[in-house]
Amino acid sequence: MSLLDRLFRSGPDPREALRPLWHRVVELARDPALYAEDGVADTTAGRFDMIAAVLSLVLLRIERDRVLAREGALLTELFVEDMDGQLRESGVGDVVVGKRVGKLVSVLGGRLGALRTALAAPGETELEAALERNVTMAEGRATGALARRLRAFHDRIAALDSKKLLAGDFTL
Repeated sequence: MSLLDRLFRSGPDPREALRPLWHRVVELARDPALYAEDGVADTTAGRFDMIAAVLSLVLLRIERDRVLAREGALLTELFVEDMDGQLRESGVGDVVVGKRVGKLVSVLGGRLGALRTALAAPGETELEAALERNVTMAEGRATGALARRLRAFHDRIAALDSKKLLAGDFTL
């Protein structure tokens, strides 16, 4: 949403309706079990990887309902807004924030594609391979447990009706 749109809009920001869903994505990505049990590295990179993975799975579910296309775009805008704020807070200067956010959005797009392809394949081999390429794991940890958890999450949200999904009424 542009600055002029925000200044002169007549109604509330449409992203606000999706903020609870965004907060739920971040909450689930911070689930201690992902790090302690599934072997994701408890680092900035590992945490970003999990936000991107959980968000990607939610976006893939939203993608299934063509009527939710706007919500998918708005949820992605919340991701961009949050990443922008996180980068600024960590000391990244105004000059390079846009470029870094652009790279993070590109990474999210890559994760969406990798997970879309891997989840369409039978079994866990493709998903484990996609996670090996796209998730920072703790040293010596494999992606098998994480693949099983994310597949189960994918299956659970696939069965949700749209209202529950948009309300963030689901667990990892």
